[in-house]
Amino acid sequence: MKGKKFTDFLALNSSMLSMLILVALVGMGQYMGDKFLPLYLIAVGGSAITIGILGGMQNLLGAIYSFPGGYLSDKIGYKKSLIVFTLISIVGYLLVIIFPSWEYVLIGALFFIAWSAIAMPAIMSLISDAVPKNKRVMGVSMHSLVRRIPMALGPIIGGILIGIYGITNGVRLSFIIAIVFAIIAIFVFNIFIKDEGKKDEPVRIGSMMKNLMDKNLRTLLISDIFVRFCEQIPYAFVVVWVVEKNGLTAFQFGILTAIEMATAMIIYIPVAYLADKHTKKPFVVITFAFFTFFPLLLLFSRSFEFLALAFIIRGLKEFGEPTRKSLIMDLAPEGQKAGTFGAYYLVRDGIVSIVAFLGAFLWIFSPVANFLTAFAFGVIGTLTFWIFGRTQNLKVPIK
Repeated sequence: MKGKKFTDFLALNSSMLSMLILVALVGMGQYMGDKFLPLYLIAVGGSAITIGILGGMQNLLGAIYSFPGGYLSDKIGYKKSLIVFTLISIVGYLLVIIFPSWEYVLIGALFFIAWSAIAMPAIMSLISDAVPKNKRVMGVSMHSLVRRIPMALGPIIGGILIGIYGITNGVRLSFIIAIVFAIIAIFVFNIFIKDEGKKDEPVRIGSMMKNLMDKNLRTLLISDIFVRFCEQIPYAFVVVWVVEKNGLTAFQFGILTAIEMATAMIIYIPVAYLADKHTKKPFVVITFAFFTFFPLLLLFSRSFEFLALAFIIRGLKEFGEPTRKSLIMDLAPEGQKAGTFGAYYLVRDGIVSIVAFLGAFLWIFSPVANFLTAFAFGVIGTLTFWIFGRTQNLKVPIK
């Protein structure tokens, strides 16, 4: 009985566990090489502009893929969708392994860099279907927690591979391992997923826009866009700042990333418990504030110790991220949750991708300009939600 109470508290069942295994294995493969792609681009002849293109692509592809990801999930079910998305990522890894040039990194990124974006609507649909409404924040938090395990360990292993084999061969070897993990993940997920979940009528474009015009969802979306400007302007250059500008090793960068992820993992479950019981707005405001202060702290961090503090703050930005995702699902119409979730990210990341390209030009001008511009956008986004965000429909009652 105690075991059942524990799993119920954590919103765990066979469907959730199979999804978490998939996320852990695919993520472990992805994040061994993903974090070092800016360094890899430079090593194979790329420039700051190509790094900016990669950063912009991550947001643009996240935007483009989110809606079809949600559409496919509603159409064929989240089980088949997640398997298809994982197979697509394998194609991208193969391109980077076979063709060591910056052009093929960008082409391969079309297939693997947005796995999380294209899979997220299906995952959110699975969580919405598999757990009670009053446990959705906990369900999303468990996904976020498990997702951070490979995000913490992957860069450390990737940094070790780069230290032994060099940047080019180390990144390519990490993607070979990623393919092996992805194949294992597909088999495990296919065997242990409990069921498909109900298939919904896919969201039409007109209905998508109508759903996003809900007052509370619109306020959240606008605020989130500004906060993502803050995140994405410096995002692709963080590893360059740490390794190239401040002289740390790739392994040390992996340790910093692990510190960030460990911080996030520590706070997920207690915050999810509180958010499921109370109004969600304060949790979202707090997480937006942590997003905002990271680039400012990064600007003044030149040693490993101060960078570790900055990455702790970066980890704390996950304080209300599961709450924000759960909030989107709460406000989305029944039967259109995956599609509406995908539509939200289509609009958000489509706009943010434009500003992410701007990050490269700001970096060329000055890292100071890059970080301070990011901070300014974060302030705007946080204040917008703090002032105009409402608590209506933001509370999930406990039965």
